[in-house]
Formats: sequence, C-alpha cells, structure tokens
Amino acid sequence: MQPTFTVPPKVSFPEAIELTQSLLLEMEAKHLLPEVIETAIASLVKSANGARGFFVTYLTSDQPEADNPSPSVVQGLQANPDLVADLLVKNLAMSTGMAITHRRNQDLVMAQQSARVSDRTVKLIKELKLPQVQELSSQLSESTVTGEGKYQEFLDRWGYDIEQREAISEALQRIIPET
Repeated sequence: MQPTFTVPPKVSFPEAIELTQSLLLEMEAKHLLPEVIETAIASLVKSANGARGFFVTYLTSDQPEADNPSPSVVQGLQANPDLVADLLVKNLAMSTGMAITHRRNQDLVMAQQSARVSDRTVKLIKELKLPQVQELSSQLSESTVTGEGKYQEFLDRWGYDIEQREAISEALQRIIPET
C-alpha cells in the first residue's frame, strides 16, 4: 500500500521538518509514486512554515535525493513560485555566509555542509527556472553591493560583514544570467 502524506493547513515549522524527514525516507526507499511526492511537496510549500521546514530538511539532508532533485520534487516546488524563489535566494545567501563563518571558526565539517547546501540550492534554482529568482537575486546582489534596497534589512539582521556580502554577491552571480 502506498503511503500518503497529509500536510495540516496550518503546518508548524517543526511539523514541516518532521513531515519532510518522513517524506525523504520514503522517497529513498522508493515507496512513493511521483504524484504523491509532488503533491506532498506542493502542500508543504503552500505556507512559509511548510516551505521553510521543507528546505531546512531537504537541503541539509544526508540522503542523495537532495543532490539530484527528481521531476516530482521540482514540480512540487513550482506550486508556489513566489515563496519558493524568495526562500531559495535567501538560502543561497545564508549558506554562503555561514560557510565563511564556519571557516573562520575552523569548523571545516560545518563549512563543507554549508557549501553543500549552497551547491544544492544553486542546482534547485537552475532546475526550477523560476523567473522570480532572477529578479530577487538581482535585488539581493544589489543590496550586498550598495548597502541599500529590498534585502538590506535581511543582510543586517544576519550580521553579514563585507567579506560575506562579497561572497553572497559572487554566489548570486552563478544564477543571474549575463545580460
């Protein structure tokens, strides 16, 4: 019998993490049809808590699925392009900034994990091909350079210094097409 995944309408962040962990285990065991995977992910990314819980679990997972997103994962994420694009752009920035912090603290294991999250995020962004990502990436890159704009509060809240902002801008250039 095929497992099903029901996402509560007001899923909490911890519930979303737990649901995503279960989903990934079932995906790894090949217990789920592609449509079940797509529907579960689409249900998770309907809300900010669900989407945040999905990404924090999926992008940091040790399971190989996160390195090569299936069409079901991609299609599920495309269900809420505005929220997904915003979170992916922020995840790229945060994982890039944290990789530097971990290297400074001489925690190479955590630095490698942050770099893996960054690489996975770039791969997802390229697979999803959401037009919103380009605009948001450009806006975030502009904020890292000018110290102003839509993402300035985000950068300040996380305390990114000049080196981290430069690295974030460089990471964003991996997904902003040449014009």
